[in-house]
Amino acid sequence: MAHENLEGLRVAILVDDGFEQVELVDPRKALDQAGAETRIVSPKGERVRGWDFTDWGDELPVDVPLDGAKPDDFDALLLPGGVFNPDALRMQPKAVAFVKAFFDAGKPVASICHGPWTVIEAGAAQGRRIASWPSLKTDLRNAGAEWVDQEVVVDGNLVTSRNPDDIPAFNRAMIDLFAQSLAGSSR
Repeated sequence: MAHENLEGLRVAILVDDGFEQVELVDPRKALDQAGAETRIVSPKGERVRGWDFTDWGDELPVDVPLDGAKPDDFDALLLPGGVFNPDALRMQPKAVAFVKAFFDAGKPVASICHGPWTVIEAGAAQGRRIASWPSLKTDLRNAGAEWVDQEVVVDGNLVTSRNPDDIPAFNRAMIDLFAQSLAGSSR
């Protein structure tokens, strides 16, 4: 995976409290190892708290408060799952607008588990093939997407996966998609 060079790629990781910890930490580590510059963006202020499978997990520092975050400052977006996190984000107009800006600009987005809830709210699910946690199947279908039970699905500028078990495949597909975007950019 580290053979891809993401030097110069700026990735926003949008989360609220209750993000599935492994779905942020492992993809972020893979991105950092590939040379990307990752930043946690959150409406939570200075720290945001993860969910570690069955209980509260670690607190991580917020690099960029959502109020001061500009989509133009980033080249790609990572949306970790967890139940609490995307449910909270989709209720916040600034978070939804932040996500929508990436889709509107054609920038790559990676979303795992319950993360596609925010994709739905941003109006970017229609006509796409999307993998997610199984409980989102009806939500995705109602939003005009085709729910797919596969470890990783790439549809245009969106890569999605179902759950933490899919992280190795998710990371490979995410890095490949982000590298393609970087190669195609004018930088």
